[in-house]
Amino acid sequence: MKRTITHLADGRELFYYDRRDDADRAALDPRDLPPRPPASQMRYDPLMDEWIAIAGHRQTRTHLPAADECPLCPAHTASEIPSDYDVAVFENRFPSFSFAEGDFPDPGGLSAARPGVGRCEVVCFTSDHDASFSSLAPDQVELVLAAWADRTAELSALPGVEQVFCFENRGAEIGITLPHPHGQIYAYPYVTPRTRHMLDVAARHRGGNLFADVLAAERKGPRVVAANEHWTAFVPAAARYPFEVHVYPHRRVPDLPSLNADERAAFGPLYTGVLRRLDALFGVAMPYVAAWHQAPVRYRRDLAYLHLQLFSVRRAPDKLKYLAGSESAMGAFVNDVTPEEAARMLRESAVTT
Repeated sequence: MKRTITHLADGRELFYYDRRDDADRAALDPRDLPPRPPASQMRYDPLMDEWIAIAGHRQTRTHLPAADECPLCPAHTASEIPSDYDVAVFENRFPSFSFAEGDFPDPGGLSAARPGVGRCEVVCFTSDHDASFSSLAPDQVELVLAAWADRTAELSALPGVEQVFCFENRGAEIGITLPHPHGQIYAYPYVTPRTRHMLDVAARHRGGNLFADVLAAERKGPRVVAANEHWTAFVPAAARYPFEVHVYPHRRVPDLPSLNADERAAFGPLYTGVLRRLDALFGVAMPYVAAWHQAPVRYRRDLAYLHLQLFSVRRAPDKLKYLAGSESAMGAFVNDVTPEEAARMLRESAVTT
């Protein structure tokens, strides 16, 4: 893999990841861009013991542009990427977290405030606008994994960063703003509530590692969707969403940089197969969120176990699961599809190549 670092017209970093060592990435960004936005502000919620990012500048971010104005397609007047690419990563133009300066009022009351330091990056999986992650060749998936691992390592070393989160949102039903196949990376200035809660629960678990014990139990049960020598994909016993799949490496590692070459090579064929099964369920491109759970930079890293959480809000060909009163207000999920039935449907789904 060849990595090339360059800069966009407003100073943001752009990284090219190429399979070929002779790839030429000398093209410059010719655009006249406005100054970068100020930093977001973190505000503390004393009732929930959580930090919330306030980022008003994101209201003006690009929203569902025409295909010929897609900022992730290479080398045109609206593009963030001035040359063709294999995989490209760049600093988000409208970040939720950054190291820019900002001037914010004191929220008062029992809240507290601090700068929203951190970083947000966009990961372009391919230059092909009409592709999807499920259509990527195994070597392209490996290149994406290499980019995720590289960015995780570098972002984890930035001052003030406590957790690095790689994820993909896909589909209008999820709320995407760009249809080009891409994901994002958030480098948070705090440990996110879900991660902190999972690790706190793992700390109370008696016996071995909680995540490893869950994986071992699921590998023997009826909810396995797919498996190979290094990975298992299964529907969790208490799935929150109609179709939710967790993908675990068999070897416990804390984060993406810790995967070895064999594990990286084995991931793509299994994961893209699961995605194709998901699309084949109802004969439509399924909306989904794919979220990598990695160890935080410092907090309870010894308990963490890298895994991918994939879930869709579609529960039937013409029906979505909306997070309404119980889920949105109380955080109390009710799932309309039994996990065992979801696993069976995914196993039996007709997979196209």
